[in-house]
Amino acid sequence: MIGQKDSASPRARRGWLTSSYSNASGSCVEVNLDTCDVLVRDSKDRRDGQPVLRISKEAWESFIEGVS
Repeated sequence: MIGQKDSASPRARRGWLTSSYSNASGSCVEVNLDTCDVLVRDSKDRRDGQPVLRISKEAWESFIEGVS
């Protein structure tokens, strides 16, 4: 399940959501659903310029449907 860990954090306000299954060290991924495509990044490295996967909303919906 994808959900905001801390809705008051600046990271959450920018649209990044951390998995509720993430552990305390942040070893997980984050998604941003506020763009034309879905963005996915490593939650351990949130610096600007770090790699981000860009996935079409259609592909993301198919992925979520497949793992649900």
